[in-house]
Amino acid sequence: MAQDELGRGLARADFCRFLAACYYEPGPEFAEEKMFDSMAAVAARVHPDFGASARRLGDAFAAEDPEDLLVDYTRVFLGPVDPVAKPYGSVWLGGQQALMRDSTMEVQQLYEEGGFEIDEGFRELPDHIAAELEFLYLLIFRETEAGRNGDLEAVAAMAALRRRFLDEHLGAWVGPFTATVNAGAETAFYRELAELTNRFVEAERAAAGT
Repeated sequence: MAQDELGRGLARADFCRFLAACYYEPGPEFAEEKMFDSMAAVAARVHPDFGASARRLGDAFAAEDPEDLLVDYTRVFLGPVDPVAKPYGSVWLGGQQALMRDSTMEVQQLYEEGGFEIDEGFRELPDHIAAELEFLYLLIFRETEAGRNGDLEAVAAMAALRRRFLDEHLGAWVGPFTATVNAGAETAFYRELAELTNRFVEAERAAAGT
């Protein structure tokens, strides 16, 4: 695998991991760990437009009052009564009452095929947007590492699993989910995050040929 291709693959994986982190409850660690600086650096290696968008995302986070961010996060994703955009694939693939139905079981099967284990401390459903983005990160990373090692069989297996996952799961619901977040969020941070997430996943779908 050429160095440029290797570097871009690792940057895609890291960018995906940072996007996933943004869907956890916002806290001071985002700024303390300079997460958005790191995110913008890897995003720029994927595509200059992603780098610019990641910088806007970091600026939006810095400009918001932390309490306002937490309130918007809760209102958009958690509720308490009727959240703006439930962050679960099963809701968008099977309707508002479809939590933990067939699509959730199907994505868990893909996780098993990819050797992806959800951390015991993760208190959400397995088809949460953060979990699905972390799985995509793992697939991109493992495919890139297999390419580095010249393991063409593993490259093909990871690429095929990534295409299935994007076609049948994340890529099939991220559009309506992020559009709803973009329309309903009150903070620029979550609007920017929704737009960037959708653009990245769509780029991955196009690259995978789904």
